[in-house]
Amino acid sequence: MLVAMTTDGDVLLRLAGEIDDLGARLARVGTELRTVRSEAEPKPEEAPEQAPQEQPAAQQTEPPAARQAEQPQEPHQAPPQQPQPAPQPQVPPQQQPRYFTHPQQAQYQQAQYQQAQYAQWQQQYRQQYQQQPYRQHYQPAPKVTLAEKLSKEGAGSRLLAWVGGAVTLLGVVLFLVLAIQRGWFGPLPRVIGGAVLGAALVGIGLRLHRNPAGRTGAFALAATGIGALYLDAIAATTMYEYLPAYAGLALGLLIAVGGLLLAVRWKSSLLAAAVVLGCVVCAPIITQGFTPELVAFLLVVQLASTPVQLRQSWPSVAVAAGIPPLVASVFSTAFTGFGGSPANTAAALAAGGAGLVLALIVTLKRSGDAAALALLAVAPAPSLLAALFLPKTPAVLVTASVALVLLGVWAAGQWLDGWTGDLAGAAGLLAALQTTMTLFDGSARSAILIGEGVLLALVALWTKKHVALAGGVVFAVIGGLIALAFDVPPTLFFLIRNRPDADLAAALLVAVAILAVAITLPWVAHRLGMFKAPSENVVPWLFAGVVALYGAGAMVLCGALLAVPGRSGFLLGHVVITVSWTVAALVLLIRGISVVGLRVIGLVLVGAAVLKLVLFDLSALDGLARVAAFLLAGLVLLGAGTRYAKLVASR
Repeated sequence: MLVAMTTDGDVLLRLAGEIDDLGARLARVGTELRTVRSEAEPKPEEAPEQAPQEQPAAQQTEPPAARQAEQPQEPHQAPPQQPQPAPQPQVPPQQQPRYFTHPQQAQYQQAQYQQAQYAQWQQQYRQQYQQQPYRQHYQPAPKVTLAEKLSKEGAGSRLLAWVGGAVTLLGVVLFLVLAIQRGWFGPLPRVIGGAVLGAALVGIGLRLHRNPAGRTGAFALAATGIGALYLDAIAATTMYEYLPAYAGLALGLLIAVGGLLLAVRWKSSLLAAAVVLGCVVCAPIITQGFTPELVAFLLVVQLASTPVQLRQSWPSVAVAAGIPPLVASVFSTAFTGFGGSPANTAAALAAGGAGLVLALIVTLKRSGDAAALALLAVAPAPSLLAALFLPKTPAVLVTASVALVLLGVWAAGQWLDGWTGDLAGAAGLLAALQTTMTLFDGSARSAILIGEGVLLALVALWTKKHVALAGGVVFAVIGGLIALAFDVPPTLFFLIRNRPDADLAAALLVAVAILAVAITLPWVAHRLGMFKAPSENVVPWLFAGVVALYGAGAMVLCGALLAVPGRSGFLLGHVVITVSWTVAALVLLIRGISVVGLRVIGLVLVGAAVLKLVLFDLSALDGLARVAAFLLAGLVLLGAGTRYAKLVASR
């Protein structure tokens, strides 16, 4: 009887413990649901503050089995009533079992596993909820139009200040010009008066900058004063010759550097751009036109702006300082005319070199800078334009120097980022093209150009640079057009004309170059992945095949005319051309049994040979030449058909 009561008591105790455990778990679930609901109501910025307060609440409630393990009692003693700590006041205290049994141990482990899974899910939900509001409320900054900028408060005063500064600077320039024309004052008072005016404007600007309300006017006054000082230095050097050239350039550099340092100190890109523009826009009026001296002073401004461009990301300053020397050099070359001058050539080379160096320095510091890349692209223009007005030898020296420098930069492209190396390579190839066009003439020009196209294609295959392949195509196209016009024109195949052996030899060399480039370019393009296989895209391959046939035909005909001059060589050449086409078609058909593209090209070549026989050889050839062309071509085609049929049947 005692054993039965003990057993019934144990069962009741186990049931009570399980009910207590189930109640605690339900209480925790309810607490978590209320917490999630309370987190969904406040603003997103309050979510991180609530997260750390919930973790202790989830850990306050220990499973009853754990407390039972910490306070073991006798097996037959009634468990005392103990209040259970609950996460919320609504949960009443419950009785706890005194010891673990095997079912309770399994239930305790399962409860711990479920609690860990629920905590992990809760943490993931909080992270997603904290990130979601920021994604929902993020909006890109709207673009501000010019009308909106002008409608802002204070825009009118800024506009008036800058317009007033520009008008004042122009008035200073016009006053100097008028004073010179009418003989007012003397040269020295004019120079001193301009310096005093510029210094006074800068001083007033420094004083106004102390007051935040007057900084707009301070910027405009300082830019106007620095521009006036720089123009005064130009006038003292070029117009009145009070200063030697090197002293005037040094003084101009000092003024420009001071103005740009002031812009950096005031952290104003607008002031820096205004200083540069004020120094360069009115300078041609003082120098009375575009001269090498003007280019030198503009290069001084560009040199002064280099530290600012390296320290600050101000593209407007780079454009304002880099483009004017190039433009001034171009106009100076145009005004100098044919024959050029050493001073103008030196100024053009200096402008291009300074632009190239500055662009490389900026791109090394800030990869992909648009202003620096634009400056790099146009930097060679003054030198290449100046070379067009020079005699042959100086022009070749100028263009070859530019090409070597730019191609050297292109070769060092592995240390350059973005488009820097490719732009330098394209500009260098343009300079190399101008060098070739200037140095060579006659048949040598077209042969060299086409040969350079083959060389560039091989360079592209070796370096994997598409710019080299594009350059090869350009060189080959230009050389091919020149060859079609002068060296191997289409009339070569239709008219019998007595040509000197030297011309025929040159034409033979050009024809070989055409054949080589027609084979090399598509092959390299296919290896680089730019051309698909002939079976997938037959159009470029067909065009290349036509060019190769033209080159091969011209080569055979020129060789025949060199071997047998006159009409006999002309007829012999056409017979060999027709037979060679049929032989080439046979080779392509045999090789194209498993390659669809070769088979298609072979069949097209067979059709071309037959058309040539019917449309040209039948009417242009006569006597034994006509018979030989038809017999040989027919026998080759017959043999090709028989052999091709056997090969197809044996597959």
